[in-house]
Amino acid sequence: QVQLVESGGGLVQAGGSLRLSCAASGFTFSSYAMGWFRQAPGKEREFVAAISWSGGRTRYADSVKGRFTISRDNAKNTVYLQMNSLLPEDTAVYYCAAKEDLTVVAGDGNYWGQGTQVTVSS
Repeated sequence: QVQLVESGGGLVQAGGSLRLSCAASGFTFSSYAMGWFRQAPGKEREFVAAISWSGGRTRYADSVKGRFTISRDNAKNTVYLQMNSLLPEDTAVYYCAAKEDLTVVAGDGNYWGQGTQVTVSS
């Protein structure tokens, strides 16, 4: 059974940091690119960051470049999103997704997690 379980969300003040984790099981994690997406209330889900299966290539949305860093540990079947200099507009539910390649950035992942809430107060 495929599972993606996000954790690490919470409430933080603007300027603070959080690290999200997404633990994968039920598929060959090291063969999949992974992506992070977010959805704010009343808005469509949007791409945040993605990483290739090896970790050698990454992609970021312009809104998070220089503030967020995606990484992965294939030995632990886990992908991370380090979020620094958080802004109130980063408030959203954050989801991880898996797909065979970096086209995961399009939002059509094969597998999705349930999401973790990130709230940034001003």
